[in-house]
Amino acid sequence: MQLIQRLISPVVFISQRLLYDPMLLSMSGLWVVLWWLQPQPLSDMAERVHWSTLAVLTGLMLLSRSLELSGYLTLWGRQLLAHLSEERRLAVSLVLFSGLLSAVVTNDVALFIVVPLTLGLARMTTLPIARLIVFEALAVNAGSSLSPIGNPQNLYLWQLSGLRFGEFLWVMLPLSIGLMLLLLLLLLVPVAFPKAPIHLKSASLGTAVRQQKPLWAALIGYPLFLIAVDMGWVLPAMVGVILVMLFVARRAVFSIDWLLLVVFVLMFINLSVIGELSVVQQAINMMRQWPGGDISVGVLLSQAVSNVPATLLLAEQSEWQPLAWGVSVGGFGLAIGSMANLIALRLARQPGIWTEFHRWSLPMLGLAWLFAVLWKNALSL
Repeated sequence: MQLIQRLISPVVFISQRLLYDPMLLSMSGLWVVLWWLQPQPLSDMAERVHWSTLAVLTGLMLLSRSLELSGYLTLWGRQLLAHLSEERRLAVSLVLFSGLLSAVVTNDVALFIVVPLTLGLARMTTLPIARLIVFEALAVNAGSSLSPIGNPQNLYLWQLSGLRFGEFLWVMLPLSIGLMLLLLLLLLVPVAFPKAPIHLKSASLGTAVRQQKPLWAALIGYPLFLIAVDMGWVLPAMVGVILVMLFVARRAVFSIDWLLLVVFVLMFINLSVIGELSVVQQAINMMRQWPGGDISVGVLLSQAVSNVPATLLLAEQSEWQPLAWGVSVGGFGLAIGSMANLIALRLARQPGIWTEFHRWSLPMLGLAWLFAVLWKNALSL
């Protein structure tokens, strides 16, 4: 009987996770359908996975979790609340910080810093934490569009364009300003966050437990890890982070969302296969005739296969500037539009956050798309 229970328990665990994890469920189901339509060896599927990206993601998840477990995010959150006692002011500050940080350290790294800080606020206040994290995800998509190093698609298109750093930034500046200032800060944030005082929970007034080792492991580990990744030492950097965490913050290793990596493995395989389908190529050619041209193609394809694969699919047959604008705007809308969205939603682990995300991201997509097309048409007059 015990043997049967041991054999069944992993099946029960996986079934439960699939039922309560819509992204994992949808990606698993899509993988089954695509494999049935287009059977291929597992070795071919493995070649479609960006293993270096997964290694970087693993290292960042561990460092972020270590920082969260240190308890210092709670302390910093209290200091933030001491200076910003109004809900809208706090939201504006976090959105601005997220956007600016993403232009410097990339959108996913920015989320691994900002989201744990925001989650620390949940233990102290009655703020709409899920909505704050949604707007941070929107902000890193908007802010990272400015910089050549802000996100993977910009980095690729910057190399393809042959422009200097400042020249690329100048081309992307109108879009970034439009997304961050006009749409997010001046339009959506005032609607989403009232000018209301922030109420502290009585249980938050106690002294938070703080640990030095996880803090210093994260603070020293972040820059060293990013430098190693930049030098091409991705796998050794990931292994190094895991080993350090096993000694100084073992709980971080066993409490990160390992299934997020499974989601990304399935996503890489599924989106790569979808991009090769003839019907997708036909749809791309048809969309080029629509208003907005390459901008609209980048937006719509990002909603189907995410903005980085969309960039790789379209780069050789599109002008880089409208494509860069299109895939940046395409990061809004559906959660799959950008890897940063998925990272934010998984880090948050907040009930109802998927619905809350699309409640704000879909209008943001429509407004950003309209802004990009109108700006392009105004320049062509």
